[in-house]
Amino acid sequence: MIPVLTIAGSDSSGGAGIQADLKTFAALGTYGMSCICALTAQNTKGVTLVENTSVEMVCAQLAAIYDDIPPKAVKTGMLSTPEIVETVADFLKYAEKSPLIVDPVMVATSGAILLEKEAIETYKKKLIPLATLITPNIPEARVLSGLPIENTEDMKKAAEKLMDYGCQAVLVKGGHLVEDAKDILFDGNQFHSFTGERVETENTHGTGCTLSSAIAAEMAKGLTLPEAVREAKKYMEGAIKKAAEDSVGHGHGPVHHFWFYGNKWGKIE
Repeated sequence: MIPVLTIAGSDSSGGAGIQADLKTFAALGTYGMSCICALTAQNTKGVTLVENTSVEMVCAQLAAIYDDIPPKAVKTGMLSTPEIVETVADFLKYAEKSPLIVDPVMVATSGAILLEKEAIETYKKKLIPLATLITPNIPEARVLSGLPIENTEDMKKAAEKLMDYGCQAVLVKGGHLVEDAKDILFDGNQFHSFTGERVETENTHGTGCTLSSAIAAEMAKGLTLPEAVREAKKYMEGAIKKAAEDSVGHGHGPVHHFWFYGNKWGKIE
């Protein structure tokens, strides 16, 4: 088994956060582990309460994992306070190294704010410099770079700016733009463009969590970064298409993490 670790918050409705990450790891044939940094009471309609995990518990979870099952790749999601961001960064700085995918989760699909403003600077100074890849969407890239982003060229400029924080690569996700769902990957030397089919649906809860987890899983299996992003995009497109046909909830429904199981999903033969 290939162990992969998510360090993020819990989504009680199962569509995003830790739950989406673990589903993605399982769907892509890896062994998922988790360090829960926050509990959220949420569903497809919104977030009603957030309780952050103590830094002592965050440290204890990470120590237990690395003492026994060091992961082949790590992804971070919702780390909502400066103290939690710093705790995770300080631990990972000295832990056994593996690809680190940082998804700078700031706002939920429903619009709820999930990151304290003070934590943004801690992200820039402590966690992003450790990252193999950061995966901001357009609104997150605007906040982190301080640049306006209205088109593909703006995405490239933002990616170049974000590299100044010390990460190895940046994937700016273009799903918030009107044009096709184009993502821009920049590794400091070369731009890679990944164009996907735009699916008209409101069932997009957990897309950011799912994509970053898929990239981590594919890198854990030995793919290069561009290869991992390409495979993760394919997986993501299938999950969104299936969710457009078959989803749950009364708001922004979750993507379908096990879409490729086809007719076997939902029954045992």
